[in-house]
Amino acid sequence: MNGTSEGPAPAADLDGSAVTESDIATPFRTEYPSHRAAFAAAPLAMAVVDREGTVVDANPAFGELLGAVPEELTGTPAADLVDLASDARTWHAYREVLRGRQAKLRCKRRLKHPDGHSMWAQITVTPLADPHGSPGVLLSVADITARRELQARLRHLQMHDPVTRLPNRTLFFERLTAALEPESYEQGGTGRIGLCYLDLDGFQAVNDTLGHRVGDRLLAAVAERLTRCADEAGHDRATAPLVARLGGDEFALLVEDSTGTEQLADLAESLLKAIQAPFDLSGHRMSVSASIGVVERRAEGTSATGLMQAADTTLYWAKADGRDRWTLFDPERNAHRMTRQALASTLRPAIERGEFKLDYQPLVGMEDGRLRGVEALVRWDHPQFGLLTPNRFIALAEEDGSIVPLGRWILATACRQARQWQLDHPDEPPIFVSVNVAVRQVWDSDLVADVAKTLAETGLAPHLLQLELTESAVMGSAGRPLQALQALSDMGVGIAIDDFGTGYSNLAYLSRLPVSVLKLDGSFVRGFQYEGEGVPPNPADEVVVEAMIQLAHRLGLTVTAECVETSAQATRLRRIGCDTGQGWLYSRPVSPDRISGLMGAQV
Repeated sequence: MNGTSEGPAPAADLDGSAVTESDIATPFRTEYPSHRAAFAAAPLAMAVVDREGTVVDANPAFGELLGAVPEELTGTPAADLVDLASDARTWHAYREVLRGRQAKLRCKRRLKHPDGHSMWAQITVTPLADPHGSPGVLLSVADITARRELQARLRHLQMHDPVTRLPNRTLFFERLTAALEPESYEQGGTGRIGLCYLDLDGFQAVNDTLGHRVGDRLLAAVAERLTRCADEAGHDRATAPLVARLGGDEFALLVEDSTGTEQLADLAESLLKAIQAPFDLSGHRMSVSASIGVVERRAEGTSATGLMQAADTTLYWAKADGRDRWTLFDPERNAHRMTRQALASTLRPAIERGEFKLDYQPLVGMEDGRLRGVEALVRWDHPQFGLLTPNRFIALAEEDGSIVPLGRWILATACRQARQWQLDHPDEPPIFVSVNVAVRQVWDSDLVADVAKTLAETGLAPHLLQLELTESAVMGSAGRPLQALQALSDMGVGIAIDDFGTGYSNLAYLSRLPVSVLKLDGSFVRGFQYEGEGVPPNPADEVVVEAMIQLAHRLGLTVTAECVETSAQATRLRRIGCDTGQGWLYSRPVSPDRISGLMGAQV
């Protein structure tokens, strides 16, 4: 009989089964009729094997199991009959039992009967402790095919999704983990691995409107299309990507020994096209789309968790980028995301630890070049990432609400510094300080009360404080934001619209807002051609800026131009009536002591 090895365990009890032959393996000599009768009548297939491994006796059950007459088996090597020599570990354990150095051997083998059918057998070898001194071992073979088949059916049910009949999350991770074992990718192949992580767009709406039964049929239909795409992508079923349903409307396709990102991109594209075709389900014709995160990398150094995290992140990017698309994992983009998460998680504690500081950029009068005020600009002196500018963390602070405590700190620090300059330079005209305010500060805190308290505590006059809000935040304001702006204006605080000209630009609405300053966005200033380039300036740029300045002046507002970098820009702005300028021509943002050196002098 031929057999194939399932693979031994490292111990003598190589399969850990509970099946035993203890009642039959008691010492006996065949010349005793009672023992001989029990041996012959036993339903368990058994054979007596000498110390050389040769069968010396076999019962009828043993012959029937192997498809031979028991007498014909006498003199045959037992290892050949039940495939004990197919792997080194089992063969070694068997020899140790024959020599009396090991108490027992138990293993499982898949044997082939002479009539062609296969069976799973549990094989046990134990020494015969005969008081008469006859050497040898007892070999018993139990047919466990039915049990194996039951276990296989139960495992299949456990490892497969009942709706789509695809491998489930458990089996997927089992295969993924095995594919990342060194012995899997070091024995030939490309040594790479790829993953397409797919999620249906808007699937919940199908369940909500048509019911879960239709939703399940849609999932099953999607599974069929994904499987077809996987089969077409592989040379045969063995090399086709593994398709699994991970849960809900999430599917994954695992590509072992991938050849590069192009292979995964082609697969993802075919998946999208397959799903985009309409589905006809129980009289319902529907169209759905999917978003796919694609990851392809070397298997070495990759963990299952790391690969799935990368795929999940990339799937999120595909959703955020507009859905109905695949997106390839980008390490640089992921590093930015990780940094963003790290910053978001430490923002609030950083405020409490005092990791923020303020720099100040001068606001200069266009006519005389003297310092009129400063804009307070916050920096985060991060212990890991160094000095961070506002564009790295302000949006995060607005998202999680930490902009409120951070904004209070900025307001108090800036007002305290402006008052200190006033006290240090009593002979110079006091300068105002301009502080940026996020719209969430207006909604989530009592901004009017915060400003009043800060001015009272620092002793700064209200007219020396200016609050900047973006155009998109101010235009269309109603209710609480408008009331807050009006109350602050009534208090004497200046209100400036930052980045004017890039948002709504609702000039009619502008006249009804309590605004005192417009800050022209730097794009208008950069649109002026520089002198000496040999190219005449575009008259339209200057006409638009001049018109905005004239309109602002007619409404009683002053105008500040941002991003003034050259004297040519300053000359043009001065000629068309701009009031103040801000930019690197005058100064970059600097520390408070540097501002002290500019007071009273021409910048």
